[in-house]
Amino acid sequence: MVLPSRQVFWNLGDFLGSMFGNMISVKHVRTIDWPEIAGREAALVQRCASGDEVAFAELVTEHQRMVVQLALNLLGDREEALDLSQEVFLRVFRTIPRFRGQSSLKTWIYRIAVNQARNRHRFWRRRRRGDQVPLDVHIAEHGELLSSHTSRPDRVFAQQELAARLERALASLPFDQRTAIVLREVDGLSYDEIAYSLGVAVGTVKSRLTRARQTLRVTLREARVS
Repeated sequence: MVLPSRQVFWNLGDFLGSMFGNMISVKHVRTIDWPEIAGREAALVQRCASGDEVAFAELVTEHQRMVVQLALNLLGDREEALDLSQEVFLRVFRTIPRFRGQSSLKTWIYRIAVNQARNRHRFWRRRRRGDQVPLDVHIAEHGELLSSHTSRPDRVFAQQELAARLERALASLPFDQRTAIVLREVDGLSYDEIAYSLGVAVGTVKSRLTRARQTLRVTLREARVS
């Protein structure tokens, strides 16, 4: 498994070992039969809910990068993102017996990650760390910046400047608007998936996206003028 630096984060054996060490017993879990989710996913959930360590490892391997990247995009700090990701998977493991297929497993994990990130953001605000939470340069990691060996230096610099302005503009958004934008424009979730992840109505999602896009346009326009 290849992740951003920090060896302590994914020593999967230690992580699962510490978790299972705290589990006194595993109750019998009923067989899952949900038409809303795929058969393989239902089987994976069933195995996790039954305390199958191998299944937990499969779940982590399949979803860890998504969780880390989402946390990084919402918090803007790699160390905080890695810490948050551990909290997310611990929460997943502790609550997966209550998962009932009301969404895809991925969307359910998104919801947990967003809630954990929101809680941490509120903690930051209480500690007067304020709203200066920059978004990591997602563009660079997903190929939207022109590489130096295919572009002139001036074009590369211009793209980097645009990425920096976009990062600052996103960081200035209220957390709920920034979350909606990241889930829609970066992670490509549908309106329904975003609504479930945020625990709000689809209309609220669309309203937050509209306000966020309007704010971004104004902020980026002002940045160009200045």
